[in-house]
Amino acid sequence: MLASWYARSARELPWRHPSASPWAVLVSEIMLQQTPVSRVLPAYTQWLERWPTAAALAASSPGDAVRAWGRLGYPRRALRLHAAALALVAEHGGEVPADRAALRALPGVGDYTAAAVAAFAFRQRHAVLDTNVRRVLARAWSGVASATRAVTVAERQLAETLLPDDDQLASVVSVALMELGALVCHARAPSCDECPLADRCAWRLAGYPASTAPARRAQTYQGTDRQARGAVLSVLRVHAEPVERSALTAAWADGVQLDRALDGLVADGLISPCIGGKFGLPT
Repeated sequence: MLASWYARSARELPWRHPSASPWAVLVSEIMLQQTPVSRVLPAYTQWLERWPTAAALAASSPGDAVRAWGRLGYPRRALRLHAAALALVAEHGGEVPADRAALRALPGVGDYTAAAVAAFAFRQRHAVLDTNVRRVLARAWSGVASATRAVTVAERQLAETLLPDDDQLASVVSVALMELGALVCHARAPSCDECPLADRCAWRLAGYPASTAPARRAQTYQGTDRQARGAVLSVLRVHAEPVERSALTAAWADGVQLDRALDGLVADGLISPCIGGKFGLPT
C-alpha cells in the first residue's frame, strides 16, 4: 500500500534518482538535517557540481566547504562533511561504504544518517526514523498525536517490524513513510483525506486525541548569538583573505556578543584567528 502510494505521489528529488551516487545521498542527508528541502536543493546541486566525489571535497580546504555551505544553517555540518570526505579517502578508497557500522564510524554520521544512507543508497532494510516517520508511526500505529522527544526502543522495534523482509521493498517503504509525513501527515494540519493509511490510522479512529506532550518552546533567532555567528561567517565567506576585526564589528555592533561569537566559532573550528588580530575561514 505505502509503496504504491509512494510510486504515485512522491516528489522527484535528485538524491532519489537512480543515478544518484552513495556520496550524493550522504551529502543530501547531512544537508537535510534540520533544513527544508526547498533550501537544500540549490545548495545540493551546486555542491555536487563542485565536489561530485568525496575525493574532490577532501582535496579542498575545510574553509572552502564552509564558504560553499552558504546560508544553509548549522555550518558545522560543512566541517563534518569535509571530515567525512577525508575519512572516506583515507579508509575506504574514496567510496561510501555500504556497511551501516562503517557509515556510523564516519565523522558527523549518527544513527539516523547511517541508517538513511544504507537504506536509500544501498537499498538495505533499516528503520529510518526522522521526524516525519516518527509522527506517522505515532499516529497511525500508536494512536497518539506526536512522538516522544527521543527515539524509544519500542518505537524502533515497531519501525523494524513494519518493514518487509525484502531489502529493496523495505527501502521503498522507509522512504515512503518519510514522504507521507512530509506531504500528508503534517504536524499541524494533516491531510487525512489523502492518506493511504486513513482507514487504519489509530489516531484518526480514536477521534484525534490531543497531544499530551509538553509544548515545545519556539526558538528565536533575531538578536541571538547564533545570528551573530551567522553575520561573522557571512563576512568571511566573501573574502578570500583574513579580515580585520573592524570589518566584523561593522556586521555586528554588539562587541561583547561579537567576542562571544568569535570565541565560539574558533572553538568549533569554523574560523581561524590569524596574525594581526585578523580572522579567516580555516585552511
